[in-house]
Amino acid sequence: MLRVLVADDHELTRFSLKLALKSHSGIELVGIATNGLEAIRYARECNPDVVILDLQMPVLDGLTAAGEIKNICPGVQILAYSSLEDNRVDQLLRESVIDSICRKDTATSEIIARVKVLGQPFLVEYPVF
Repeated sequence: MLRVLVADDHELTRFSLKLALKSHSGIELVGIATNGLEAIRYARECNPDVVILDLQMPVLDGLTAAGEIKNICPGVQILAYSSLEDNRVDQLLRESVIDSICRKDTATSEIIARVKVLGQPFLVEYPVF
């Protein structure tokens, strides 16, 4: 089972991702955080395989939280979810602990596909009988 944590400060985004993730077999939503500090706490408690992490959140930004989460769970894959400009995104991928990034206007199906790719070592889908 692929364990996923979502961290975003927008309620509608959290709700949409929750519905999308719960509709896929082999994916377990283990936590929903509203800021970077909560994301770190949930990572410590839930040991996720993949974290969908908004980079711009109150209390503690996603980039800072990503570094802390990688320290807690070194094998975790982090999918940054952001509205940053493309040149800034490329820089973040080269210089940080972000494993992949997608813009806020990315289709939900593409986000789920990226989560599955990032979580491939953890994802074992069983046939439904």
